[in-house]
Amino acid sequence: MPTFLTSGFDFFSTFIGYLLPFLFVLALVVFIHEMGHFLVGRWCGVKVETFSLGFGPRIAKFYDRHGTEWALSAIPLGGYVKFKGDLNAASVPDHAAAEAMAEADRADSFPHKSIAQRAAIVAAGPIANFLLAFVIFAVSFMVVGRTMVEPIIAGIAENSAAAKAGFKAGDRVIAVDGDKVESFDDVARRISVSEGKTLTFRIQRDAREMEIVGEPTIVSNKTVLGTDRRPVMGFVGSSDPQHLFRKQFGLGEASATAVGEIIFVIDRTGHYIGGLFTGRERADQLSGPTRIAYISGKVAESGLGPLLMLAGILSISIGLINLLPVPMLDGGHLVFYALEALFGRPVSPRAQEISFRVGFALVIMLMVFSTWNDFIHLTGLAR
Repeated sequence: MPTFLTSGFDFFSTFIGYLLPFLFVLALVVFIHEMGHFLVGRWCGVKVETFSLGFGPRIAKFYDRHGTEWALSAIPLGGYVKFKGDLNAASVPDHAAAEAMAEADRADSFPHKSIAQRAAIVAAGPIANFLLAFVIFAVSFMVVGRTMVEPIIAGIAENSAAAKAGFKAGDRVIAVDGDKVESFDDVARRISVSEGKTLTFRIQRDAREMEIVGEPTIVSNKTVLGTDRRPVMGFVGSSDPQHLFRKQFGLGEASATAVGEIIFVIDRTGHYIGGLFTGRERADQLSGPTRIAYISGKVAESGLGPLLMLAGILSISIGLINLLPVPMLDGGHLVFYALEALFGRPVSPRAQEISFRVGFALVIMLMVFSTWNDFIHLTGLAR
């Protein structure tokens, strides 16, 4: 086969290898988010005019018996549900049309529903994202289980926080700050959320138990997500196969562990967002669609299970982002409803219009910035 054909085929294979996992993950997360809006909207008696996966020109569409247009659109970077009374896909209310509606038409119009109903419809999207993550995590823990490493320290870096604290190879960590640990991953996780504060480790050394106090060191590492700053102690877990074990979870424990995973992701995401405003974190970890596609392709090489776990993590992130109090996002709408409930009247149409324009500009700026981040970071990886 000619060289240019071989190169073209390799490029196409690589492109598909990253694109398909990315589209699968994104479509799943977006579909569940919009389905949350859709189902609660229908439950509240609102007419749904459009349910679209993607934006822009239609690739395919059909109408159901309720008159809802179900569409697959050309730009696969999101989706939307348009209710009766919405001006556009961002659920900006059409105030003029709402005022001009006949009384009979108001019954199934979104702007004419109660504040509680509108808030429930808007909040349903992010809530659906959290539920998707819960289902993915819980089912994975029950069906696949978890491969874990016993919390045994195998090695300690010179001049590290662990070395200064007095750890030795062979120590088994029993608890961190009074919380029992089951695996080395539990230990690493407790250190990662410590923010560099002093931790008390209860360990077993030979036949006796003792406590060691150590203060993690903050280090910076280049990762596929950007510059990652995190606390470390400077010890590593065992790679001995004898210290590996697989844990299967029952329904109750799987559910509890899934909730714990969601709380952990929310906590880390919130910590990062807060760190951006205080200067503790760098903005180069903000990822756009290109880097998410890259990560999806890499994760897909390990199989469907890890790809679904990535979808669960991304679903939590999408849910959180949509709850930010930014007009155009679900959180912005919820702020308007809260103000309406507080003052007894809706925010003026003019104020809403200005807010939505500002929110739209912020969202576009974030997309441009994250895409530029992707370009800079992935270009650096290619060197």
